[in-house]
Amino acid sequence: MLTVTAIQKAKPTEKQYRLADDRGLVLLVRPNGSKLWQLRYRHGGKEKTASLGQYPDVSLSDARAKRDEQRKLVAAGNDPVTVKREQRQAKAAASEHTFEVVARQWFQHWSGSKNPRHAGYVLARLEADVFPAIGSRPVAEILAPELVSMVKTIEKRGALDIAKRCLQMTGQIFRHAIAHGIGGATRNPAADIKPTDVLTPRTRENYARIDAKDFPLLLRKIEAYQGTPTTRLAVKLMALTFVRTGELIGARWAEFDLEAGRWDIPATRMKMKTPHVVPLSPQALDVLRTLQTVTGGRELLFPGERDHSKSISNNTILGALARMGYKGQMTGHGFRGLASTVLHERGFDHAHIELQLAHMERNQVSAAYNHALYLPQRAEMMQWWGEYLEGLVRGNVLPLRKLRA
Repeated sequence: MLTVTAIQKAKPTEKQYRLADDRGLVLLVRPNGSKLWQLRYRHGGKEKTASLGQYPDVSLSDARAKRDEQRKLVAAGNDPVTVKREQRQAKAAASEHTFEVVARQWFQHWSGSKNPRHAGYVLARLEADVFPAIGSRPVAEILAPELVSMVKTIEKRGALDIAKRCLQMTGQIFRHAIAHGIGGATRNPAADIKPTDVLTPRTRENYARIDAKDFPLLLRKIEAYQGTPTTRLAVKLMALTFVRTGELIGARWAEFDLEAGRWDIPATRMKMKTPHVVPLSPQALDVLRTLQTVTGGRELLFPGERDHSKSISNNTILGALARMGYKGQMTGHGFRGLASTVLHERGFDHAHIELQLAHMERNQVSAAYNHALYLPQRAEMMQWWGEYLEGLVRGNVLPLRKLRA
């Protein structure tokens, strides 16, 4: 058996030669002075040689350990050279299926039916937060602790919601890889993690909104707002329709039927992913007809000032409310809470209010029909709401609820 001393004393000659150790392990000494560990074995009736690494990078003890591992393969009927080649090919294939590569494939598949604005947001989150952390890793080799490290890094900058969404997105991407047999992925490490297990819980805060008694002053300030006309009309329309901010700022003229007094918001733009109908009061129609003179020739109701292909942002609404003196006191979402409070107090049916707020849970079977459920009653309710807001602005007698027999 070889010793370290014998290996160190082995000198190169004009021809390469081998020094034998034990159980097929040999040291090949080359004319250039390099020394290479080899295992000589028989497989399929033929004598073969497998490389185990170069000395001194691979020590004598390490070479013997590798020899024992390779001999176990031979004893099991496998060819170590073939196994090594297959492992190398698998590793090369894995490197072609990094998380980023798979994620972009998933995005192409997933984004086809999504709102372009939302899809762009998702891709931006991947590029900013996910790819820098795990994008270069083979999708089949990523482990749960790597995902935990990623989301906690996002959490440290105060972006808890983004951390949760990134964890959710990675889970969808792993499922895509598994379903399509990509990169050898066989399990979803994101499924092993719940946000509550690794992220700091945060007390949910209600959206800021004023009391109903302060509503008339806000409405008058909206009428007197000195900012851009489109921003004033946007805030006014939000008060009259109490839709979500995203649904308002992304509105397109093609969604409106002013003759029928109806706004049909497609499922792709709704939080519940089902269509939603907003009956339009005469007051809301007045706002829209005024707005038509400003943006009627464009696709969006509220295009950005610089780039007309993109809508105004949520911050536009918040900024306008802040300039009116309501910073930290009122948000776009606050109009929804005010409407719910007032309409419930005036005796409108809870189901009608909730459906108009798009709070109703809708399953896939009934989704195609529920968006028009109670439409006559909701149209009557929205007309009352328009008259109610108009009365608050004028300070005159407020309309009473007309009860059906």
